[in-house]
Amino acid sequence: MLISNRVKNMPPHFFSTLVKKVEAAKAAGMDIINLGRGNPDQPTPPHIITALQQAAERPDTHGYSPFKGIPQFRQAVADFYKREYNVEVDPETEVAIIGGSKIGLVELPLAMMNEGELLLLPDPGYPDYLSGVSLANIRYETMPLLEQNGFLPNFNALSDETRRQAKMMYLNYPNNPTSAVATIPFFNETVSFAKENAIFVLHDMAYGGIGFDGQKPVSFLQAEGAKEVGIEMYTLSKTYNMAGWRVAFAVGNAEMIEAINQIQNYLFISIFPAIQHAAIAALAEDQTCVKELTALYEGRRNMLIDECRRIGWAVNAPKASFFAWLLVPEGYTSETFADILLEKAGVVVAPGHGFGKHGEGYVRVGLLASEERIKEAVGRIEKLGIFSNSCV
Repeated sequence: MLISNRVKNMPPHFFSTLVKKVEAAKAAGMDIINLGRGNPDQPTPPHIITALQQAAERPDTHGYSPFKGIPQFRQAVADFYKREYNVEVDPETEVAIIGGSKIGLVELPLAMMNEGELLLLPDPGYPDYLSGVSLANIRYETMPLLEQNGFLPNFNALSDETRRQAKMMYLNYPNNPTSAVATIPFFNETVSFAKENAIFVLHDMAYGGIGFDGQKPVSFLQAEGAKEVGIEMYTLSKTYNMAGWRVAFAVGNAEMIEAINQIQNYLFISIFPAIQHAAIAALAEDQTCVKELTALYEGRRNMLIDECRRIGWAVNAPKASFFAWLLVPEGYTSETFADILLEKAGVVVAPGHGFGKHGEGYVRVGLLASEERIKEAVGRIEKLGIFSNSCV
């Protein structure tokens, strides 16, 4: 079978390696508690499913969608941003409909960058950002996300040469994997930096609907002048438990939105129209399901943090997303610690090194199991004797 060099040179897929380890443990008969995944464990809310069913029964949804998506969906996106963030976006020129945010993240360098140009990426960060780098044959440099900086990049640490050469940067808050949140002042700083250095910004807001302790994550577009330099990408996967539906959108800078629409004209014919109508229901109808989901994750977070501290594992409580970013104990790397938890306790976590050099020393734990199973997972870890039993 012939495979192009472009595909051969793609970076190894971190999550596929993790899945293989988990499947091997299951095949050996282990009872696995999987806290290493990023796939929501709850069903899509019923009213969204009903909207899909009703739309699918209509013949007008059976043909090709308009390339830019149906106008009602783009309008629903604009209404959503006005309601949730008090941000005005033009549904005709400032909204792009995307078949899942991963597609958007990977295709944006193809749409906006020429071979050899420089992209700035967060480290640690979502591994599939590198897929876009490889396919577009561009260069990248990383911006370290350090705990002492609240896992926010320090733009002042970038060299003059990097600032001069960079064409675009990716940011992601609430952050995967660190669960850190950004502030409006940080986004204001980002806009100023981008303007000063002629750098476009993509803000990946995949976990934007999930904030804890009564705090709602902020939008990049709430910063003064944000639409002049960037866009925000929002997926319905996490906020509405629609991961398998593959539906997302980008909003913001009209030139960047046009670049996305142009490349999608050649690669796709948008999304099944009935799914777009279901997405309208998700964005426009009652948002109680989002509040209930957030409360569910917050309860799981509280269980995880309380139990970890009970066994002597010094951890910080995440403020958003459905991940916790936990330091590994002394004497372990992120991978050796994750391997021991899987092999000895049947507990899956994602080793931090898979998210970049600065992810080493941490593991990502997903809040994607019941409180009972999370408690059981920490109890299994306790029996390994790695941590002291004193509260921290």
